[in-house]
Amino acid sequence: MKILRLFACTFGALFALASFGGSPVVNSKANATESAKKMRSPTVPRARDPSVAVAEEYDAARRKDTVEAYQLFIARHGDDPLAAKARADLQRLSR
Repeated sequence: MKILRLFACTFGALFALASFGGSPVVNSKANATESAKKMRSPTVPRARDPSVAVAEEYDAARRKDTVEAYQLFIARHGDDPLAAKARADLQRLSR
């Protein structure tokens, strides 16, 4: 008899929860999460422009103005147009 009463109470509670529309609450939470994702700023910063980074490295080599600095720049960025300037600076230093 107690088992039947427990079953009836459990079934009644589940029916009551289902009749209040538990499903739309879940959907509204999901929609709120999606809209919050759209509003948040990205956690990963945007990638830097590679040409700016190369130009900064060339400026650092020019500030050092050593053979080693220019050689390192040429080794890292040998195909960049600034490598020609670095080679000219390297020749200037080796005279």
